[in-house]
Amino acid sequence: QVQLVESGGGSVQAGGSLRLSCAASGYPFSSSCMGWFRQAPGKEREGVAAVNTGDGSTYYADLVKGRFTVLQVNAKKTVYLQMNSLKPEDTAMYYCAAEPFPCSQLATMRTDDFTDWGQGTQVTVSS
Repeated sequence: QVQLVESGGGSVQAGGSLRLSCAASGYPFSSSCMGWFRQAPGKEREGVAAVNTGDGSTYYADLVKGRFTVLQVNAKKTVYLQMNSLKPEDTAMYYCAAEPFPCSQLATMRTDDFTDWGQGTQVTVSS
C-alpha cells in the first residue's frame, strides 16, 4: 500500500527556516519522482520542488530558488524540503507528491504528473 506521510510544518517568523519531511512506504523510492507542492487559500496548487530519486536531478520553482532545497535519504525512503529565508507569501498547505517512475521531465511541475499524494502539512510565516 502506497503511503506518503508529511511532517515538519509549523509557524515561523519571516526569515526563519523549516524542514518538511515526506516518508514514503510501498514505493520504489530509488527510481521515483518525488515532489513538493503548495496551496494557499484561494489559489491553485503550485509546484515548489521535485527530485528524480534515481539520479538526484532537481527542479525548483523560480519563487523558491536559492531558498529551498530538496534532499533525499534513500535509506529512510524520505524526501525533505529545507526551507530557508521564509517569507509570508510562503504560507500555504504543503503537499508531498510522488510518481512510481523517474520524472518524465523537470522543466516544470504539474499536478497531473503525480499519482500519489500526502495529506499535507501547514506552513505559516508571519511578518
